[in-house]
Amino acid sequence: MSLRPPFLKRIDTYIIGKFLGTYFFSMLLIITVAVVFDYNDNIDKITQNGAPWPEIARYYLNFMPYYANLFSALFVFIAVIFFTSKLAGNSEIIAIISAGISLRRLMRPYMISAAVIAVISFYLGSEIIPPGSVERLEFENQFKSRKKNATYADNVQMQVDTGVIAFVEHFDAPTKTGYRFQLDKFEKKKLVSHLTASTITYDTLSSERFHWKVRNATIRDMHGMREIITHHDLIDSVIVMEPSDFLSTKYFQETMTNSQLLEYIGRAKIRGTGNVKPYQVEYHKRFASPFAAFIMTVIGVSLSSRKRKGGMGFSLGVGLVLSLSYVFFQAVAAGFAVNANMPPAVAVWLPNIVFAFIAYYLYKRAPR
Repeated sequence: MSLRPPFLKRIDTYIIGKFLGTYFFSMLLIITVAVVFDYNDNIDKITQNGAPWPEIARYYLNFMPYYANLFSALFVFIAVIFFTSKLAGNSEIIAIISAGISLRRLMRPYMISAAVIAVISFYLGSEIIPPGSVERLEFENQFKSRKKNATYADNVQMQVDTGVIAFVEHFDAPTKTGYRFQLDKFEKKKLVSHLTASTITYDTLSSERFHWKVRNATIRDMHGMREIITHHDLIDSVIVMEPSDFLSTKYFQETMTNSQLLEYIGRAKIRGTGNVKPYQVEYHKRFASPFAAFIMTVIGVSLSSRKRKGGMGFSLGVGLVLSLSYVFFQAVAAGFAVNANMPPAVAVWLPNIVFAFIAYYLYKRAPR
């Protein structure tokens, strides 16, 4: 009894198996080589800075999925070119088309394979890789570049809710404590409450998010011409801010899952934070990047389905230029979104749109 789904023919399962098998094999091979080269280049720094072996192993376990997902489009293209050129070289493509199977029908198993890769890539990029990036970036800062993360911030002001402004004169990251804290509440542009406190500490033991302990607090409540002043030794309060809001480091957006990114962007918009664009770019990129699997698959099939005298060399050369151009275009477009005035969604999806037209043009010129 066959386990093949009824909508898949034998040719479909054959191509899907070849596609995915070649994709994962080429990924494993190239990423393994990348790990070896990275370790050889950084072995002196790593050993001199005293990195323990368990930390090194954990770093490279996080290193591999991050870079595999980053260059997934390139691996897709290599896989398609490699096994499709072999099919064309063995005249199997000609035989398939001669049997009455159109190029459009032949693309079905390729698109199914691309869909599998796109789903895996999306899930890795949105849920699996971000937590691992925390350890990866900490290892790089501690043992490779010796760059220490900022441990304090001065004079931080942010809008934590509609009409509620928080100010901390000094925030200490290791203790998660802010000094000389102020919280002002406005209604219709009028100050109605003013809180000052000597310290404010994030409660890491609480099951509730945004839970702070406010010490030595004075609250001034304004009621028209009347003012009520109260003093408190300790206040357990929920204020919509976290220690990470004070010390947002470079590449911090890579350590967030999709839900965390979306929540952070929403809070940043309310506060009027100026550096929200890198987070928006990262969020949209996680949806746009998986589509590269479909685009590179169409380009790869269109270039390699023709039998050539020189084998796969020409197809591989042209395709590598296109795929590397795509990766470069992604980086440039993201830079325009962060540093220029281009909307993040437009900047992130622009490479897909441009290369989709290229893929369509090559598909139309492919032999039928």
